[in-house]
Amino acid sequence: MERIGNFLLITKDGDNYTVSMSAELQDDVGTVGFVEFNQEDNLEVDDAILNLEASKTVLEIASPIAGTIVERNTAAEDNPQLLNSAKADENWLVKLTNVDEEAFNALEEA
Repeated sequence: MERIGNFLLITKDGDNYTVSMSAELQDDVGTVGFVEFNQEDNLEVDDAILNLEASKTVLEIASPIAGTIVERNTAAEDNPQLLNSAKADENWLVKLTNVDEEAFNALEEA
C-alpha cells in the first residue's frame, strides 16, 4: 500500500513505513548534492526528516506523518545522488514504525 503526503511516497510493509521522495519531487529539486538527516528518532507531523541541497533548491523535507525512525538511508549522506535514483532500495529517506494507521490511510492514495 502506498500513500502520498507532501510529495513524499510512503510505502507500508507490515509495521514498517518507508518514506521516499516522489518522482515529481525528485524532478523538482534536481540533482541532490548534500544530505543531512535530523537526528531525532521520534517524528511528529511537519518535523524535519532531513535537509538537502540540490541543483535547483535547498530544502527541508518535513514528515507528513508521525512515527519513530528505525532506520535512515545514511548511504545518501556519502552519496547524495542516491536520492535521485529510480530504484526504491536506493532513494528512500527513512523507515518508520509506531505510525497511526488512520493517519496513514488519510493520506492521498498513490
